[in-house]
Amino acid sequence: MSERNYPLVVERIKAIVADSIVIIIFMFITAFIFSQFDNITANSRKIAFIFIFILYDPLFTSIFGGTLGHMMLGIRVKRESNEMKNIIFPLAFIRYLVKAFLGWVSLLTISGSKKRKAIHDYLVGSVVIYVNENENI
Repeated sequence: MSERNYPLVVERIKAIVADSIVIIIFMFITAFIFSQFDNITANSRKIAFIFIFILYDPLFTSIFGGTLGHMMLGIRVKRESNEMKNIIFPLAFIRYLVKAFLGWVSLLTISGSKKRKAIHDYLVGSVVIYVNENENI
């Protein structure tokens, strides 16, 4: 396998911005659906929005190898030990929580490694890669 080129901070920031827009759209759709029913409690609405906000990233990352933002940019989150496999949900969830907690600090560490890994990638053994159209990733 030839040496892989790993995404720069800029691509990862673009994915985060795109995902923020996707989450807002999901929340608007959920609010619209809830508005069609009379008996939805405020707590039910809050819980639904929390689930969207907290589960979007780890679910998409573990099932599809990346969020919609990653997919739009042609990048995926994979296991460092086997770049053909997605990370499992518990690791994707931990990765998301650390990324959310550390914010920009985690992204600032990307340029310090050959594989451009952020702190949250080091923690769970993940790596963000470009998708090669000739591979089945």
